[in-house]
Amino acid sequence: MIDQIARAAALDSADPLAGYREQFLAPEDFDVVSYLDGNSLGRPLIATAALMERFIREQWAGRLIRGWTDSWMKWPLQLGDRLGSVALGAAADQVIIGDSTTVLIYKLARAAVDSAPGRNRVVLDTDNFPTDRYVLEGVAAEKGLELVWIETDPAAGIHPAQVAEVVDERTALVLFSHVAYRSGWLADVAEINRIAHAAGALTMWDLCHSAGSVPIRLDEWGVDLAVGCTYKYLNGGPGAPAFAYLRKGLQETLRQPIQGWMGHRASFEMGPGYEPAAGSRALLSGTPPVLAMVPLHANLDMLAAAGIEAVRAKSLLLTGYTLDLADEWLAPYGVEVLSPRDPARRGGHVTLRKPGFDKLLDPLWEAGVIPDYRRPDGLRIGPAPLSTSFGEVHRGLSTLRDLLDR
Repeated sequence: MIDQIARAAALDSADPLAGYREQFLAPEDFDVVSYLDGNSLGRPLIATAALMERFIREQWAGRLIRGWTDSWMKWPLQLGDRLGSVALGAAADQVIIGDSTTVLIYKLARAAVDSAPGRNRVVLDTDNFPTDRYVLEGVAAEKGLELVWIETDPAAGIHPAQVAEVVDERTALVLFSHVAYRSGWLADVAEINRIAHAAGALTMWDLCHSAGSVPIRLDEWGVDLAVGCTYKYLNGGPGAPAFAYLRKGLQETLRQPIQGWMGHRASFEMGPGYEPAAGSRALLSGTPPVLAMVPLHANLDMLAAAGIEAVRAKSLLLTGYTLDLADEWLAPYGVEVLSPRDPARRGGHVTLRKPGFDKLLDPLWEAGVIPDYRRPDGLRIGPAPLSTSFGEVHRGLSTLRDLLDR
């Protein structure tokens, strides 16, 4: 029998990213012994708390309305460019920060289908995150489009062959998740893009469960549109603004439907008629959520220093260790793994399945262990590479094992 405590200690000792854990507010100060839900809400950085206070005291209180012309107006594009460079593989002037994931999916989906009047079909999968499905259902109702549903295995995700079977000359848009929210399946973005583009369709990707955890190469993969959130692995905080990517070659032809003053060619002219700004700024609508963007400054600095490849390497070790513990400790109690075992197809979290897991949530929380739960019976283990130790995974899963044993 492997001594898993010693193994966790050895992995932590050899971890080149171990020092980054000290940059986060310590969970044990808040009665948390194992935080395994970084794929839903990232932990706050110490630097974030300091930045928020400094912003309020100096920029908000000190500069007041002058802050808009000093810098705030530029943040959606400046932070978007930084995020594109650090985490998304996107050249400048293609990424903006603002709105929620839901709103940005609507903006880009409507822009995509509006740009293809001769095409009336949108392809999506049955196990994608609910907001993606709901938004496209609404867009289809508005535009009189046909939704083409691909049945995906909840234990896996979308496969290129499934896409090839349904896209055709009537397809305007396909929308899938890079990492499936339920299983953690890592899709083959480049191949699916190739298939969709061969049929003349645009591609859109939900990056919520991959941004900041998995290397992304939007430009290299030929992605047309993408959306993601910043409160998971990017540690932007509850309700932090989302981001949108619009490939440069499409910026002159695609027009998002929510025409607000911040996306105007000259916001402060306030004249009659809407004239979209050039480039990615046209994706903006209303006033940017400046205060909510402050935490991103700190996290993008940290992610840039650590490097996304190193983050991915540790993520695979963390999820691999989770799988090993699940096999040794939890499988005897009837727990199944609902995630890919192939590292090339596994994102940053592992989902465990057993009927009745919902009854263990309160005891786990009382014990200071915080995983995530997805109905009907999935427990998601989402270690965030920059803030989670192997010892933390050990403590969390050993507590789960003890509860199952009782």
